[in-house]
Amino acid sequence: MNGLFQPWKSLPVKIESKRMPIESRTARLTILIDPRKKAVFERLCAGEDATSSQVVRRLIREYIERRLGRPWHPEDDPEEKAAPGTTQSRPR
Repeated sequence: MNGLFQPWKSLPVKIESKRMPIESRTARLTILIDPRKKAVFERLCAGEDATSSQVVRRLIREYIERRLGRPWHPEDDPEEKAAPGTTQSRPR
């Protein structure tokens, strides 16, 4: 062991991983927002050690799942309609 302490080699740890399909991240979404709102958003994202892109992707996934009424998977049909009774009016 070349003198470096490597605690992971001495611990009996079993790492379990659930294989999730990898999403393609090739589409770009450009939005215009108030600069002050953007600054607050970026500060809050940094506070949870996440990039603004990570949080936006999470928010979009949550929105899709709420509208579909079920979990979304990358292989799902992009033309699928929202589940009945999940239409929501836009807040004003």
